[in-house]
Amino acid sequence: MEKLTQQEEEAMQAIWSLDGGFIKEFLERLDEPKPPYTTLASTVKNLEKKGFLQSEKFGNTYRYTPLIKEEDYKKRFMKGFVGDYFKNSYKELVAFFAKEKQISAEELKEIIDMIENKKSK
Repeated sequence: MEKLTQQEEEAMQAIWSLDGGFIKEFLERLDEPKPPYTTLASTVKNLEKKGFLQSEKFGNTYRYTPLIKEEDYKKRFMKGFVGDYFKNSYKELVAFFAKEKQISAEELKEIIDMIENKKSK
């Protein structure tokens, strides 16, 4: 699974939020400034070629359905991100955000609770 461009990720966020649909619906979900319809249509076609979507013809238009789950993409992307920037260490990742004051002590406690709860299951 390849890393998507920012434009492709934004399109996939809209598609995942709807669990598929039509380009017009995806366009409505995107933040301003919205791309032109034809630009989004090209992006969606590229996502289909990359294996992220499948299409089904309905009259003059196509309905697109995600083939890759959002959670699977996040896991794959995060593994690569942590590997590339934090030497495969999630500890380094959290330490980075703590040093940059991008994560609070309360959020760190919540993360610890999540880890401890997962271990006890």
